[in-house]
Amino acid sequence: MRGYLLLLFTVVLFFGCSKKETCEIPDEVSRVPVDIKIDRLEERFFKIKTVPEMQAYLKEEPLLRDRFLLRDRYPSEELMAQNLLRLATDTSIHKLYQQSNATFGDLKAVEQGLENGFKHVKYYYPSFHLPKVQSFISGLSRDLLVSDSLVVLGLDFFIGKKASFRPQAPEYILNRYEKENLVPSVMLLVSNKFNKTDFVNKEMLDEMIDYGKSYYFTQKVLPCTPDSLIIWYTGQELADVNYNEGKIWAHLVEKGLLYETSQFTIRKYIGERPNVPEISERCPGRIATWVGWQIVRKYMENNPDVTLQQLMEEKDARKILERSKYKPQKK
Repeated sequence: MRGYLLLLFTVVLFFGCSKKETCEIPDEVSRVPVDIKIDRLEERFFKIKTVPEMQAYLKEEPLLRDRFLLRDRYPSEELMAQNLLRLATDTSIHKLYQQSNATFGDLKAVEQGLENGFKHVKYYYPSFHLPKVQSFISGLSRDLLVSDSLVVLGLDFFIGKKASFRPQAPEYILNRYEKENLVPSVMLLVSNKFNKTDFVNKEMLDEMIDYGKSYYFTQKVLPCTPDSLIIWYTGQELADVNYNEGKIWAHLVEKGLLYETSQFTIRKYIGERPNVPEISERCPGRIATWVGWQIVRKYMENNPDVTLQQLMEEKDARKILERSKYKPQKK
């Protein structure tokens, strides 16, 4: 089957990363009062010239200092200030700062994307408290922080292919560090707050459904966002897996992988890899998480009485699979 599947993976030549054509935001969502203003901390940061100025800056931004820049990793605040001053006065990092400005401009598009996402989150979860949103240039030390009270956007990670310096990562990872991936990546992390799991006896299916719920949540709060940006696949990869969905599912079932408990085996299908050669050289990494997303979609489609909140609270992966009636057919 593996050789046959490889052939099928090569015949799909269309792309699937365009914006969703059917995208409607209900009036009750658009009326949710959310106003996102990104505090651009990098603008002040790159004007600092002395250690005392840096110490004052860190004192003014305790959340950034403690949570994003990880104050507890430094033996003293003075040493932290000295290290950050070297960053703030480094000409190479200044170049990244300039390139981030050229890429993102005034950040209005990012603010609008986050505002739309958080409107949906508050629509589904009215008690949700909006976090403070800040941006920063860390010299490629950290891409994102998403917590209950704070979101920090490491803009230098998301400049894209034209950046003078890029994160030290394989090409298939670098492909997701483009500006259009920034807002979906934030919302995917926001989903963790609501995604309840119970991995006491963890099987691969548990992890598949866990990821699937997060992707589905992101899809619901960013309804105009293409699937490719949510799961970080290229348009070609997404076209391939959609075409071969039945064969991918057959592989997981026939190999008895759904209830696999070996982390070594699970990581082959869940973890970061350029591809999954056990299925096909053209099958993208993390393929089982994509299948988990399709199972969750079918579950919600076939159980219209289940709300997003109930889905995110559901910990029983086997129940979701059973009630999804997910059985894609081989083509």
